[in-house]
Amino acid sequence: MPQLAALPLASADLGALRERVRLLAENRPAVYRMTDPAGRLLYVGKAKRLRARLMTYFRASFPEDKAARILHAAGDITWDYVHSDFAACLGELRQIRHFHPPFNVAMNRTRRAVFVKILDSPAPKVYQGATIGRQDGRVYGPFRSRRRVEEALRVLNDLLGLRDCEARMPIVFADQGDLFTATTQAACHRHELGQCTGPCAGLVSEKDYRRRIETAAAFLEGRTIQPIDRAIDAMQEAAVAQDYERAATWRERFEHLEWLLAATARSRTAVDLLTFVYRDPGVFGDDRAYLVRRGTVRACFPYPTTPIERIAFGAVVKEELGREEPAAGPLPLEAIDEILLLLSWFRMHPEALKRTVRLEEWEV
Repeated sequence: MPQLAALPLASADLGALRERVRLLAENRPAVYRMTDPAGRLLYVGKAKRLRARLMTYFRASFPEDKAARILHAAGDITWDYVHSDFAACLGELRQIRHFHPPFNVAMNRTRRAVFVKILDSPAPKVYQGATIGRQDGRVYGPFRSRRRVEEALRVLNDLLGLRDCEARMPIVFADQGDLFTATTQAACHRHELGQCTGPCAGLVSEKDYRRRIETAAAFLEGRTIQPIDRAIDAMQEAAVAQDYERAATWRERFEHLEWLLAATARSRTAVDLLTFVYRDPGVFGDDRAYLVRRGTVRACFPYPTTPIERIAFGAVVKEELGREEPAAGPLPLEAIDEILLLLSWFRMHPEALKRTVRLEEWEV
């Protein structure tokens, strides 16, 4: 149950707030919240040992330390105890995702993972980044090497003639000529080099450009290897012409594309493998059963120990398996943070995988 103060404390009354934390907070897993004197949520955090974690805020130096800046803006601290560290991580994430506290948003750590994204715009583009924006329509990954992703996307964009300019670049397609003035010059040199079809200057039709984008999406989803075939053909053509320097260049491009194809396949597999029932041990023996499917927690119950409990939980698993899942493709945008959390959790706690069971083994 959450521990609540009778009245919010003034932000300057840190001594009284520290004493209440020292007396009431227990050293067990929890999700905690800091609110301002008006009751507005400022920050959500998680702790494996709550009292020890909260006391570090009072020892932090103001204004140098992030923890001290959060504490001095707060008027109160509340918390909910949970059964395990895993539950605390999951609870923190879901509360941040739901409430968007300002200190969590402003001070969020940069992700180590990088994604390949397709911009949702009249002329989409394929690019990489660590964050997901409002205009990102399709997202693939995660990947670990930003440099290798950048190199592979450079080749993919050049082969398919896709733009890499700013999202705000004005777009005019060839089949919109009656709405605009005469065709203009492309805004960058990539069109002259044959590496961009020039959607900024009416040099490509919308249908043709969309077809190229869909080819890129199909490649990222493992449904086509057309870009690799083009690289192989060019490499072989250069070798036959004994232009070995050009052949070496195309071989390097082929290797970049081959890496990206394999990396996207590994990412899809890693997410798909996060499908099981996970038995999460509680600190007081109050174990939980998490129904995990493709990297997201679909249900959580006290771990069933009696025959009736197992039958009831098996029915929940059967119902989940009866739900149709979309074919492997882009990551679900609303679940990316949770997928990253679970990937990280089981990578950092390999012993936890020993407490997982395939969903089919739980069916009634």
